[in-house]
Amino acid sequence: MLPELPPEEDRPGVPIAPPLLFVLPILASLALEWFVPTSFVHGEFRWILGAVIVVAGIALNIGGFVTQKRAGTDPIPFNPTTRIVAHGVYRFSRNPMYLGFALCTFGLAILVDSAWMLLAVPIGLVFVDLIVIMREERYLKRKFGEEYLNYKGRVRRWL
Repeated sequence: MLPELPPEEDRPGVPIAPPLLFVLPILASLALEWFVPTSFVHGEFRWILGAVIVVAGIALNIGGFVTQKRAGTDPIPFNPTTRIVAHGVYRFSRNPMYLGFALCTFGLAILVDSAWMLLAVPIGLVFVDLIVIMREERYLKRKFGEEYLNYKGRVRRWL
């Protein structure tokens, strides 16, 4: 049994809500789009493809959130985690909700036909990796030790 962390240390120390790490690049891309318009997808295909990708992203977010809640842990990264969730969408990705945010951003870029917004996807992923995931992984290793390292060895970060 692992020793319990003191309450002040039983948090990953995430400084910003992860969705904002995608929203901020989206807003910047919209400003760029205003000054330097771009276009990369046309026709009805744009609406179908964009909508399908956004819905897939929302489904990953809901699936990840619900899976964690049902497992009895808090999906909000500011709060303590009570267990490693390794079932449901977490069998395929250690970060399905962040992947969902990236898919929503990608689908939105297609829907609004903005090449600038396509850049928001890798920028958001890099921000989430550096600002959130690194802290979460250190916290999970500290709190769960071998259990987390085994999970990390079995399941990829993204897909």
